[in-house]
Amino acid sequence: MRPATAEGLAERHGPAYRWYVTGTVMLGCISMVLSATIVNVALPDIMGEFGMGQDKAQWLSTAFLAAMTATMLTTAWMLAVFGACASYIGALVLFISGALLGAVSPDDDVLILARTLQGAAAGVVQPLSMVVIFRSFPPARRGTAMGIFGVGVILAPALGPALGGFMIDEYSWRAVFTLAVPPCLAGILLAPIFLPGREGSGPAPAFDGPGFVLISAAIAAFLTALGGGQRLGWDSAFVEGGFGLALACGAAFVRRELRTAHPILALGLYRNPRFVAASVVAFILGLGLYGSTYLVPLFVQTVQGYTATASGLLLMPAGMVLGVVFPLAGRLSDRVAPHWLILTGLLLFGVSSLLMVDADTSTDFWVFAGWVVVGRVGLGFILPSLNVGALRVLDHALLSQGAGAINFMRQLGGAVGVSVLAIWLERQTTRDAAALNDLQTGGHAAADTLDQIALLLGQAGLVDNINTAVRTDEAYRYFSSMISAQASVLGFRESFLLVALIFFAALIPAWFMRARRQRPGGPT
Repeated sequence: MRPATAEGLAERHGPAYRWYVTGTVMLGCISMVLSATIVNVALPDIMGEFGMGQDKAQWLSTAFLAAMTATMLTTAWMLAVFGACASYIGALVLFISGALLGAVSPDDDVLILARTLQGAAAGVVQPLSMVVIFRSFPPARRGTAMGIFGVGVILAPALGPALGGFMIDEYSWRAVFTLAVPPCLAGILLAPIFLPGREGSGPAPAFDGPGFVLISAAIAAFLTALGGGQRLGWDSAFVEGGFGLALACGAAFVRRELRTAHPILALGLYRNPRFVAASVVAFILGLGLYGSTYLVPLFVQTVQGYTATASGLLLMPAGMVLGVVFPLAGRLSDRVAPHWLILTGLLLFGVSSLLMVDADTSTDFWVFAGWVVVGRVGLGFILPSLNVGALRVLDHALLSQGAGAINFMRQLGGAVGVSVLAIWLERQTTRDAAALNDLQTGGHAAADTLDQIALLLGQAGLVDNINTAVRTDEAYRYFSSMISAQASVLGFRESFLLVALIFFAALIPAWFMRARRQRPGGPT
């Protein structure tokens, strides 16, 4: 049976229809955004089982986000050709397939493939959900609508690590892949009831296949080169070739989109300076959201020794606070100029990251949780205001393209952010370890410290006091672990500082999102 139109469904179900359709698409949206970050708490377990290094482990997040970024640009075409119902169901089926493959992965390469399939499906569902919800609410309540949409985009990553940590500690890391399957199945059952089919009966628009291939190749080449730089050297032929290929594909993509009649990304959107400013903010929002959700669980597990459950629970208070912030932020964005809320949110998140610069092995659980809350409140103010501010400046015909483009920029920021922060963390940790080792040379400080450690180990009965060689070796091993731990703390601190500086820099483009005042007799 052909799905009904949006108007027909609204007439059939009455005023409550907008809530039915919102609940239906949010089932998939929340599940997929949750899956984007829930694997982060499982990284130590996955790395241990497959013997993965940090450079390859970050691809579990990057592959998801990269695939998600590329397929977001197909949403407008899929809505025009297949309609919301068929597109949504197809994406959920692909996502479930990736989830089941991840749960039974025999090695790390299959696991990365599974994450890629999941990301490709999530890239369709996020902007689709945004468009469907935006169109279901009247203009005066679209800020509220974007606040609801924000629950799926930010609340899920806040709560996901807690659920994932529990699943890992009680079962295994494979269990986290099955967590999103039941709500996705519910979404498949509800979609034919509440989601509209294809709008219009004219010929389907052509798909910009070459454009999609070019932008996908550009993203893949850039992220691959970025991930290989630290391991192979930034001046290696592979890395330089990767960046060159990314640049060439990116330039070819821009040329293609300017010439084709049916672009996958309408570059005309970027003639609007306010939309450009919103896109820059969206990029940085993605970087902060996914980058911090990558760094925080990794810090508390590797530096502070938290279990997966405890690291997930650290983010739980922030999720609870967001449940209060989102409705407030959505309503405020209907009444207050969006750029003011975005500026407030960016400032709060920057302050949150700046507070984390003081984190160390003894930082109290609730202190760290409070720092995370400050940042998540900031994100809660940013998202509904950003979506409303970006889409309000576009014509109705460009809503699908605009929604895809703004989500594309946020996810691209997430993919780049996870890679850049992983590289920065590894680079700074290595540099700090070398600097700390250098401080121990050229004097008697190291020898005196080793003697003190050996004496303490002997007094504690941990080494043989008679065998001097064994006692010295154990003291040296313990001393090396101290330096490594301190270097790791410093590396994380410098990574949190980088996030803070980037968010403070984002205040500049956010200011340019404001509407220009009208001059008498002049343009706006």
